[in-house]
Amino acid sequence: MKDPLKTLRDTRPLIHHITNWVTIYDCANMTRAFGALPVMAHAPEECADMTNISSALVINIGTLTTELIDCMIISASAANKKDIPVVLDAVGVGATKFRDDMAAKILNSVNVDIIKGNYSEVARLAGEHVETKGVEATSIDADPRQVAAALAKARSCVVVMTGKEDIISDGGRTFVVRNGHERMGSIVGTGCMAASVIASFAAVNRDYSDAAKDALCYFGLAGELAAARSDGPGSFKMHLYDEVYNLSDEKAEPLMNFETL
Repeated sequence: MKDPLKTLRDTRPLIHHITNWVTIYDCANMTRAFGALPVMAHAPEECADMTNISSALVINIGTLTTELIDCMIISASAANKKDIPVVLDAVGVGATKFRDDMAAKILNSVNVDIIKGNYSEVARLAGEHVETKGVEATSIDADPRQVAAALAKARSCVVVMTGKEDIISDGGRTFVVRNGHERMGSIVGTGCMAASVIASFAAVNRDYSDAAKDALCYFGLAGELAAARSDGPGSFKMHLYDEVYNLSDEKAEPLMNFETL
């Protein structure tokens, strides 16, 4: 898509989040810094109504409860009817049976357009054996590119695996994104923010693989620029917002570092 960031900022899509209480504030701010409009409506009495006026839905199971999962399914059903993208951030899948069961419940109840997680979370969803430390990524034995492609085919969706290299696959085409900086892992929430950014780009680009690739290239590039200006996690977080806010297609496109497989 030509000029995806300008399109996003001109369109200003509303992105509904039912998300993680730990990172909800950061997700809202990052969505806004990119130019979309965040809203967080978790009550069952209004969550479907909010989805009906939105352009994308993010469901993040980082701080899940049974009631919250029910609201996610209500909202995702509304999103399916409206034909807007649903992004599932599978935070902590593999850590507990309850978390695994609830992720499966979502995937078996509604259509999820983009499944996003770190290597071990996505591998767990794909049926691989993994060991998880809370919500932190662990190594996997399988080839992550093959895991992403296989899960995308099985679920008829786009799969995004975030890590040192980000992998995006729709089961046929695969992107490997190499923008980003290790300091992005020094603060809590960049993974959750990435889901918000992906949803924002997907709200204006129906090619969800391409949208996720653009989102992670731009977000990763902002991380690179912020790291060059910061001395530690506190200043890095401040500069990350500033670099996103000051990003443009003209600045970003020559620096996008990705491979198409």
